Amino acid sequence: MANSPWSCVLWDVDGTIADASAGILPRVARVLDEMGRPPMADDQVNLWIGPPMLESFQALAGLDRADAERAVARYRALAGEDGYAESVRLYDGVAELVREVHAAGIPQSTASTKPENQVTAILAHYGLAPEFDAIHGAVPDADVLDTKAHVLGRALADLEAKGVDVSRPVLVGDRHHDIDGAAEFGVPVIFARWGFGAPSEEAGSVAAVDSPADLRPLLIDG
Repeated sequence: MANSPWSCVLWDVDGTIADASAGILPRVARVLDEMGRPPMADDQVNLWIGPPMLESFQALAGLDRADAERAVARYRALAGEDGYAESVRLYDGVAELVREVHAAGIPQSTASTKPENQVTAILAHYGLAPEFDAIHGAVPDADVLDTKAHVLGRALADLEAKGVDVSRPVLVGDRHHDIDGAAEFGVPVIFARWGFGAPSEEAGSVAAVDSPADLRPLLIDG
């Protein structure tokens, strides 16, 4: 397994592997408009990318729980109409790094609060699905309450059930939600600065990197 200090690598998706903002933001804007809410504030645009949508519709749009759940359902319906891999681009160098990690014999899984069917569609669209031993996201159309910790726990359990050594996992993510969720399992986080998180969200990570090229030695070479 090369000289990696990690027995497996878990990846956040939005803001870490993929930039889906070109699809996410118009859908959010449409849902807010349909619900008669003000448009998203300019200084809050990046805050919509990454966290669970239920949380964002409550914290950023001021919806109560019931309306936020309806907003999430409408948002997901629009995503299905648009095509889950449409308007999604991969960050430069990430696909190559995912393939390098796989070639080095290091098991990988996603751990995203993006609905799992959307994560699967994006990875399949870009030919990355075979590089992962497991693919995990939020449970679609069922549990809109899924947090990063919920998804990460399922990913670790699945990897372990498949015979993967999960004694030294690491999560790559770009928001404080990744750090907070991983802390519940004692999983260290490497913070991807190319995503949507603010510098203040790095607190608690074991390292912060500016590019996939900077991340590579931390994952593969140790």
